[in-house]
Amino acid sequence: MARMNRPAPVEITYKNMRFLITHNPTNATLNKFIEELKKYDVTTVVRVCEATYDTAPVEKEGIQVLIVDDWLNLLKVKFREEPGCCIAVHCVAGLGRAPVLVALALIECGMKYEDAVQFIRQKRRGAFNSKQLLYLEKYRPKMRLRFKDSNGHRNNCCIQ
Repeated sequence: MARMNRPAPVEITYKNMRFLITHNPTNATLNKFIEELKKYDVTTVVRVCEATYDTAPVEKEGIQVLIVDDWLNLLKVKFREEPGCCIAVHCVAGLGRAPVLVALALIECGMKYEDAVQFIRQKRRGAFNSKQLLYLEKYRPKMRLRFKDSNGHRNNCCIQ
């Protein structure tokens, strides 16, 4: 089988959020994948594709592996409990679904969709296809990464 030429992992940092967008590992590449995760102090990996590797070695290193379920609630909890922690997100190639999730987080925090796309593409060339761009353009944030102050008013982004 021909080896796919995949882009290197990239870190996206905005305010108090850190993400590592990467492609999926296989059991054969898992050790290198774990080294990369440790290099960026990743605490959680979110998988946005079918399983291609055994998660036990990753979890043995103290890195939680999750399947994307409730992305925005996960971020709200993680960045409140561990400000500045790094969450790795991967799909198959790290060019579509993973960047979309990071863009959604940025948009929910108040960034305009165009700025989020440009911000990610500066580091992850080739990110987003036309359907994904259309989805992001039409996405209306609900400010789910914002928290309420003691008076019940929505305040700053939870990750600032």
